[in-house]
Amino acid sequence: MSKRKKIGSLQFTVASDSEDEEEPSIARSQEEGIFHRAIRTDAQGRTVIATSRLTVPASPTKRRPAERDLLIPDDYEFPTPEVAENLDAIPHSAFPFSGEDSFAFDEGHPLDLPRRNERESDNPMAQWVNRRARFLDELLRLEGRGDYRDQTKCVNCDRAAVEAVFRCKDCFTDALSCKECIVFTHKENPFHRIEMWNDDEFFESVTLKSLGLRIQLGHGRNGVCPGTLAKKASEADEAAAALQRGEERIHPKSPRNDFCVVDSNGIHEVKVDFCSCSLAEDHDVQLLRARLYPATTTNPATAATFRVLRDYHLVTLEAKCSALHFYNKLARQTNNSGVFQPRSRYHEFRRMTRQWRNLQMLKRAGRGHAAGGIAGTQAGECALLCPACPQPGKNLPRDGSWRNVPREKHFIYALYLALDANFQMRRNDVSSEAKDPSLGDGIAFFARVEEYMQHLEAHWGLEQEKSTCVAHDAVNEPNRESYGMAASGIGTVDCARHNMKRPKGVGDLQKGEKYINMDFMLWQSLQNYDDIVQLFISYDIVCQWHKNIWLRLLQYKPELRQRGLKRYYVWLIPKFHLPAHIEDCNILFSFNLTPFVGQTDGEAPERGWANINSLAPSTKEMGPGARRDALDDQFNDVNHKKTIGLGKSLLEKIQKAVPNMTSHRLELWEAERGLPADEVDKWRAAMEAWELDAANPNPFKLTEKHEGMQAIRGRLAAAAAEDQDADDVRGDLHAHEMIVMGMNLEEQQRQLAFDATLLKTHATDGQKTGLLERSNKLGRKITQFLKIRESFTPTVASLREADDVARTEADRPQSTPALPVPTIKLWLPSMLAAQPQISVKPSHARCEFELRVGQAHAALEELRRLLLVRTAKYQFKDLHRRGVAANTRAKTTIESLDEQIRRTSAQYRETEWTRTLRVLTPDDVRPRPRATFSDPLHKSKKRRKTGSAVDEDPGVRREQEAAARPASWIWLSQLSEDEQSQGGMTEALRIEWAKTRARAWRWTEEVDLLEEEMRRVLEFLRWKGEWWISLLAQRNFSSADGPAVAEGFLAYARRQSRIQIDLRARFEANWRDVPRFIEMGRENVKDIAEEAGIDDLTSEDEYEDEDGPVPEVPRYGQLVASLVEESLA
Repeated sequence: MSKRKKIGSLQFTVASDSEDEEEPSIARSQEEGIFHRAIRTDAQGRTVIATSRLTVPASPTKRRPAERDLLIPDDYEFPTPEVAENLDAIPHSAFPFSGEDSFAFDEGHPLDLPRRNERESDNPMAQWVNRRARFLDELLRLEGRGDYRDQTKCVNCDRAAVEAVFRCKDCFTDALSCKECIVFTHKENPFHRIEMWNDDEFFESVTLKSLGLRIQLGHGRNGVCPGTLAKKASEADEAAAALQRGEERIHPKSPRNDFCVVDSNGIHEVKVDFCSCSLAEDHDVQLLRARLYPATTTNPATAATFRVLRDYHLVTLEAKCSALHFYNKLARQTNNSGVFQPRSRYHEFRRMTRQWRNLQMLKRAGRGHAAGGIAGTQAGECALLCPACPQPGKNLPRDGSWRNVPREKHFIYALYLALDANFQMRRNDVSSEAKDPSLGDGIAFFARVEEYMQHLEAHWGLEQEKSTCVAHDAVNEPNRESYGMAASGIGTVDCARHNMKRPKGVGDLQKGEKYINMDFMLWQSLQNYDDIVQLFISYDIVCQWHKNIWLRLLQYKPELRQRGLKRYYVWLIPKFHLPAHIEDCNILFSFNLTPFVGQTDGEAPERGWANINSLAPSTKEMGPGARRDALDDQFNDVNHKKTIGLGKSLLEKIQKAVPNMTSHRLELWEAERGLPADEVDKWRAAMEAWELDAANPNPFKLTEKHEGMQAIRGRLAAAAAEDQDADDVRGDLHAHEMIVMGMNLEEQQRQLAFDATLLKTHATDGQKTGLLERSNKLGRKITQFLKIRESFTPTVASLREADDVARTEADRPQSTPALPVPTIKLWLPSMLAAQPQISVKPSHARCEFELRVGQAHAALEELRRLLLVRTAKYQFKDLHRRGVAANTRAKTTIESLDEQIRRTSAQYRETEWTRTLRVLTPDDVRPRPRATFSDPLHKSKKRRKTGSAVDEDPGVRREQEAAARPASWIWLSQLSEDEQSQGGMTEALRIEWAKTRARAWRWTEEVDLLEEEMRRVLEFLRWKGEWWISLLAQRNFSSADGPAVAEGFLAYARRQSRIQIDLRARFEANWRDVPRFIEMGRENVKDIAEEAGIDDLTSEDEYEDEDGPVPEVPRYGQLVASLVEESLA
């Protein structure tokens, strides 16, 4: 169907493919048409766009997924094929939605076309197998001279008299050259690998050094040093004189004739001529200007190219490759035959790579431009900051307005931090601080060593309390896995929302996860953040760690106390770790229930460990300084990659958050409409009071908690220990233990009966055998139990005999069959009480009563949970499952849930005490009313009314029909009739409402946080670009530096500034539609609120009212598609 709308001066038709909006009198179409736009390039390289209308068959059996709306002006004429050939010439303004307020709408709908026939190209591996022999032939062909087999002249000098037998493995062609030409053409590529066609007719490796190539430093391209010429002349004269005297002159080895260079293609022996004229620089400077990094500063004989250092740096960051493995790769690349082994320069290479990493960190931190230079580097100054977190003076409003926002908006400018320890990153007890100091002590993520160790020594004796939660090893065994280790691991403070390490927030753990270590890291990471007064701290043992944190803080030095006090803290436990804690922790420290945290989960450090743990085999054998330098470099790279990925990651989060904000707000309002208004008002007031002051009662906590089965058994066992009644004990078995045993056997009987009913007519022998064996084992257990039961109550024997006689009389004249195991009576006290003239011991009856009530509470709670899960499965299936396979899997899952619901209901009905426990009829087992939970499928009512729901899933229809009826007592009352008559709602329903409200508010907060984080990212990148420009004036260059040095400094700062500006522009372009996207979501929230406050969404009449549609989750398909495309561009 279609609706007409007016926007501005244009009139539009909203063409919808959704069957939810079909007219009642129109049957579902068997065909559908879509517009398809094809883009191709013609022979002249021009882009040609052609638009056509395709007709495809609609699915005859399955409801199509809800697709995106197309807004098309009524008076818009689609281009003809002739016009489409020249679409580029049409002005952009001629198209609808071409203004600055337009969206990049999706063009066309996805087609469900028949699957094409399989082609050979669909299996490239099989194609290669067929061509494998030819590939092998070509590889062997390259071992010879190939296309140059008949070449008789050098390709460069074209001299026939000179033998052309040399080729270069690293040049593009395999053309053969003579010796003089191969040397001349490689003056600017002195580290290429050369091969020579020898007399045995195969290529063997030779070096450019052996062919006479010398590398001249200090004089640019083709430059010649006068000092070098003079030395050569002097050496030639000495050689001639020695020859005249008949002496054999032995040339001494010198660095220039025996120089080793490590490059990305191998390890090379070269001849180097250092400049020795009057303008000569130091040898290490001459090497650096040739992009060769010297291994030493005095008389260097080894160097590495900048290329191989960058290569190794990236490889170790991405693949966590050790220096040894990388160097061995280079050695094998030089010669892998074992005939020749290059000189080992591993130790020199490891030293050079460590220095290179440090220089790159200082360079990227602007320390070369700063007035104080390297010596003036402050603690943590080289660490990359998180652009999305609040950074005072960098990305917060400069007018200070952020300090005066309302209390409910404080969280937007709060810090979200996560602490954790990693015991994979241990370090063996090798080397020492004196032998291996850090090249940048405290300049990045690790705190200054001396300051850190002084803190630990001063407070090492502080007692660490035992855990009052579960037995956390980190609390109770802080010394675990520390023996023989200099460091048992590392602790870190991370940005909890963006997974970036904090400056000065990393430290070594000497003996496990001691509180004093983590305290120091947290307070150190807050340096320079005095203006941020609200912090959300996540830590997997925060329930224990935070208890005495203020007492410990008062004992620390003043600067730590100042950073810790005068702030507002919220302590939380990461979502994944929370279930392992006790119930109180799950309420008090939950991210899901705590206000103002959005969708933060606190698991940021855990994600980081997955990346860094592969470095552990290398770092555990390093000295303390080398290890800290390596980890600083790794953490900086992690922050860098996270920063450049913020454009995509924040975009994906906002695409998810806005629809969820709307849908969960709708879920909340629908829940509240199904509840008494006065009750909801009370709950809301209690919730708001708790959010303002956590000292108020927690609305998520049960005030009247029913005892579970284990708690009841524990209480009965404690009472039995004090019971002096010998009549309740048989051997080592007490009466309450006998009743528990009987109830367990009763449950096994019920499960066996259910499984027997599921056994099909054509069950396999294995299935029948398995069921029979279970039945036999259970029968033997019941026989033993009945003997014990008779010992407690002898009248059970007579009742069993009377029961056997009655069965025998009933089966005459036939033989009496064996009683099926599931039907054997266990004669528990409740069954005895139903027999006339049989007395039951009151203590036994009371014991079973308490156990039955606990069992009923547990069964009812499980029944509610299963019904909620089934409803969610039905909704997910109807919204997202398409195709036979997917629907079959979903149906199987729902059938399994149905079976669990039947079994749980039977478990509740097992008790016969209807005076106390309410009867559960099959009609009572139904989902909550639709008005008490989100129902994105409520439009199916209209389909049923119009008769267009012939293909709807029957299970979904039954679920919705049940949900449309009044609420069953299982949702609205306690277990007894008396409790229901009081009209009180169950605490479970109150808590469910509170959780529904929490989910809605968390998504709303998430949208607010993401919106502010996007603004902060853009502002931070703008500040960073300006900061690089500001460095241009800080360094005063002397005449000794020279204009070339000054130019390089200025060029680097400008390039870094441009990178920040370009990154900001890219993010801004990707996010250009985000403000409108968020605005749409908030407008939908307002619309839903208004509709929910005025109209009853359960009325079927509203589904027919086009002027007042039922508020539902908005369709953001077109805009989301646009955002995704931009993020991937």
